[in-house]
Amino acid sequence: MGRRLPLLPLRTHRLDHRGAQLRPPPPGEVLAWDRGWHREARTAWGYGAALAAVLLTADQARGGLDWMRGCCWVAIGAALVAVLRPDRVTAGDGWLAVRGLLRERRVRTDLLTQLRRADGVAPRLVLRDAGGGRVELDPRVLVANPLLWHQLDAGTRRSRERGLLREGAVPLAALARRIDDEGARALLEG
Repeated sequence: MGRRLPLLPLRTHRLDHRGAQLRPPPPGEVLAWDRGWHREARTAWGYGAALAAVLLTADQARGGLDWMRGCCWVAIGAALVAVLRPDRVTAGDGWLAVRGLLRERRVRTDLLTQLRRADGVAPRLVLRDAGGGRVELDPRVLVANPLLWHQLDAGTRRSRERGLLREGAVPLAALARRIDDEGARALLEG
């Protein structure tokens, strides 16, 4: 047997000029998550199953149900689930992840370069980091989950200290005011 060479650690993350990692770290400990996600996901599944059941029942009562039409009705119910199912938002120390229907996207909150609000039918918060990561999430998730907001706020402060976050002060301040107002209202009502 020959002499074994020691294994050298592979560099899996690029570094910027300050020595900070550009890519999201490996999945670490989840410190915050969307507490209402399970309820909303169950509701989406319930609506999808109910629509499929109504369509199947109506077609069966009409006498025209066969396997091809049944598959179409089930596919329509599944499409409704796909449309209504919310993204799952989790965060840890220095990262935020949004898991959609098919994949998960992550950003390093301590390396954010851009934070903007995209208005439209459903307002979204768009986050970009120095490594090219991009995440979109509903700002209402942050309002409803103070721990998620805390993780994002801590990361954006580190980004500002490093001089990376140059765009996003206005939407961040507006979101902070909204979260503070909701928290104060909840304390006064409770």
